[in-house]
Amino acid sequence: MITTHFPLGDVRFSAEYFSTLVGEAAKSCYGVAAMAPRGVADTVKSLVRGEDFAEKGVRVTPENGRLVIEIHIAVGYGLNISTAAQSITHRVQDEVEHATGLRVARVIVSVDDVIA
Repeated sequence: MITTHFPLGDVRFSAEYFSTLVGEAAKSCYGVAAMAPRGVADTVKSLVRGEDFAEKGVRVTPENGRLVIEIHIAVGYGLNISTAAQSITHRVQDEVEHATGLRVARVIVSVDDVIA
């Protein structure tokens, strides 16, 4: 849960909200084939649920009043990975800042798989 303070009161954002927001923004970028599991926990959840889930491949943490966003993706074969990562970074940062009013410190994009 990430809490921010506004003049009229506090607003709390759940981890699921950020996961959905970031995941959908990333998936809409050219070349992103799928969200990749962050680790063993995501892999087990995928096996148990048998489907994708909102928080798959996404982690958002607060750092000095700003957000650090980590994204794990799979890209299509033949894609310029550097260009795709840059596009994802800008898109995710814009979407999160516009939707929440919070500032993003950095977006870390990890390409974990290439899908043919």
